Amino acid sequence: MTKPGRLAGKRALVTGGSRGIGAAIVRRLAAEGAAVAVNYVADQTSADTLVGELRADGHQVAAYRADVSDAAQTTELVARVVEDFGGLELLASNAGVEYFGALDSITQADFDRVFQINVAGQLFATQAAVAEISRGGRVLLTSSVSARIAVHHHTLYAASKAAVSAMVLNLAPELAERGIAINAIAPGGTATDMAAEHTASYTPPALRDVPPETVIQSMNALGRLAEPVEIAAVAAFLLSPDASYITGATIDAAGGWI
Repeated sequence: MTKPGRLAGKRALVTGGSRGIGAAIVRRLAAEGAAVAVNYVADQTSADTLVGELRADGHQVAAYRADVSDAAQTTELVARVVEDFGGLELLASNAGVEYFGALDSITQADFDRVFQINVAGQLFATQAAVAEISRGGRVLLTSSVSARIAVHHHTLYAASKAAVSAMVLNLAPELAERGIAINAIAPGGTATDMAAEHTASYTPPALRDVPPETVIQSMNALGRLAEPVEIAAVAAFLLSPDASYITGATIDAAGGWI
């Protein structure tokens, strides 16, 4: 159950916040009392619709366009949010890109794109945010259960998400000196548009003729995909005072994904 007001007075930035898991995180943080900046790069319509919906319910939210693969744009994004909101306490770095490809097909451009968005994007979002966040603030990055399981043709994406978990672990003692906690969330299969687009790629080749729901049941202890609101609930916990003794951790929200 949501704890009303648990994040009252907090100001949060959610990158990649216009749809899917990001939009669910935005809704959850707003419901818990935070003022939320919604970052997007391409889908302005979804961002504006989300902001309009939440403002109609009385929440303080605003949309900001920025490409987090560009460190300069990320720095400017954080500066604009701080100016408009009067400060920043929470960062939920959710922006990312999926990738499937056999080893022989991976190009330098593929590597640069995936790591620039999934790794550098999160590193420089953290750098810009912690320059503004004071003691007691919290940072949440997005890893993936893919960092610890084997998926056919998923090497590049999985490596990028493993790098995120390594960043969180190593930044924890450094940011603790500033009184800031940093963690990562590792979602498993989640019912989003992006997941629907790539469902077939997640299926092992030997099971491509098996109904998708049967494959999910065989690979997941709970036997289903997560709903975005379930991932958002874990994100809100990690960004809240209830997670005061957790830092440097990557927390699975994967339903027992094998």
